Amino acid sequence: METRIADYFTELLQDYGIETVFGIVGIPIVELANAMIAKGIRFIACRNEQSASYAASAYGYLTGKPGVLLVVGGPGLIHSLAGIYNSMSNKWPLVVIAGSTEDPYKGGFQELDQISLLSGHLKFTGKLSKDQESIKLITYDAIRFAVNGTPGATYIDFPGRLIEESITVTGSRMVRSLPRIKYGPDPKAVARVADLLSGSKNKRVLLVIGKGVVDHSVQLRKFVDEFNVPFLPTPMAKGVVPDSHPLNVSSARSKALKEAEIVLILGARLNWILHYGQAPKWNSNAIFVQVDSDPASLGQNNSAGLTYALCGDLELTLKQLIFMLSSIGWKHSGLSEELQDSIKTNQEKLLLKEISATNDKLNYNQVYHTLRPLIDDSQTIIVSEGANTMDIARISFPTDYPKHRLDAGTNATMGIGLGYAIAAKLSNPDKDVVLIQGDSAFGFSAMELETAARNQLALVVIVMNNSGIYHGTEQEPTSQVPSTALSKECRYDLVGKGLGTNGCIVRNLIDLKVAFQRALNASRNNKRSTVINVIIEPGESRKIAFGWQTSKRQSL
Repeated sequence: METRIADYFTELLQDYGIETVFGIVGIPIVELANAMIAKGIRFIACRNEQSASYAASAYGYLTGKPGVLLVVGGPGLIHSLAGIYNSMSNKWPLVVIAGSTEDPYKGGFQELDQISLLSGHLKFTGKLSKDQESIKLITYDAIRFAVNGTPGATYIDFPGRLIEESITVTGSRMVRSLPRIKYGPDPKAVARVADLLSGSKNKRVLLVIGKGVVDHSVQLRKFVDEFNVPFLPTPMAKGVVPDSHPLNVSSARSKALKEAEIVLILGARLNWILHYGQAPKWNSNAIFVQVDSDPASLGQNNSAGLTYALCGDLELTLKQLIFMLSSIGWKHSGLSEELQDSIKTNQEKLLLKEISATNDKLNYNQVYHTLRPLIDDSQTIIVSEGANTMDIARISFPTDYPKHRLDAGTNATMGIGLGYAIAAKLSNPDKDVVLIQGDSAFGFSAMELETAARNQLALVVIVMNNSGIYHGTEQEPTSQVPSTALSKECRYDLVGKGLGTNGCIVRNLIDLKVAFQRALNASRNNKRSTVINVIIEPGESRKIAFGWQTSKRQSL
């Protein structure tokens, strides 16, 4: 049967369960996008490739199957590198498809050797040719490598000349299931870890939960409850074990790190977020037991801990470890008295911050304290973006459900906000999606409000507007203001209205409550997004540093 290559390729994607594709069209891939739409794939046309790539990246994480990104070649692919890098760093499945020039080596339209650019960095790259078996193989490998082993990004190069051409297709269509391949750790290594823990009767043990284990919530909760182990979730692993659990040490993070003598790290890396496992943040004599499906993560910043490293599927590893620890009757003593006191003190300090007014303008803590009781945790995914906006939100919005909190993650990158929120709504259409951004972060992706409005993806967008990057200034903009200054009290709510959303400006807590409840109603009942522009105090003018790593931030 004679079939257009664009149609055949689209059907292959559908056979692998691809139902949604993100991107921006242009010559030559506009015809491929139209073929996808005609065949029933939902194409989310974004306003720039960066946001589209972030949306596809997060969609892969939230659904567990590859996010798919379709862009033009050359500059279009370059603009999408942010999301590609994001998927590789976060270990999220992503398949990127880009058109390529018809006249290589001749200065063709948007010419770029895209295979050479990406092949050393992605899990797989392949270029389609006018051959059914080649198209089948490259599509299969792109999806296989994206999801199996350690998930990541792959690339399919689609030469422009092929899009309108036809091939003779033989064979019938079929559902092409790609189950995840699982492997367990070395039983001897599991026994060594069990022996280490069994001899730790008087030692303080801490479990660190990373986003790599978000799909294994049941096993993690069983582990914590059965063995009474204090735990610390990394920011995007919140809710894997409920934040409300009495063994959660997030409110006394600094104290927990310093007193831990044996640290089980599941699905997380000893990178900057965990201070590389080094003193003075950590106990200098701590033993780190790293558990990961990616061998490259084991031993990173932990050369002394390879003896206890466990490599394998996290669910299978947990089952083995639970079985061995149960068989020897091990149980930890739980929270130390000092840690309990620190948790209680810090929670009281946070509450005092939230209810104490400092001046006439609102601040982060007051706003978050007001919003928290209005949010149904089980029904809400919160995306937070922007330095102070995100750091404080991590503390202020606990959750008892996995994949209900998204933020800048491993890369600590700005620009993810609306892309992530759109992906969250597409993958969870029945949930409320609340995006909390700083005014600087909002600027990276604000045009995607139109994407959300056009696709009836109803979001609640809260802009924490302090008129600056990190902190604002009380001065009107001049040539003498700091490099972090933005326009004073900029009307982002009017931007939202212009792009098809509702919009309102808020200066007090009473108006905030009313605005938020109206925004939820508009989202649920009218499929309409809302931008709430919350004017807050500029904040202290001080040297800018990583908020996540300051001692003040760490104590909460």
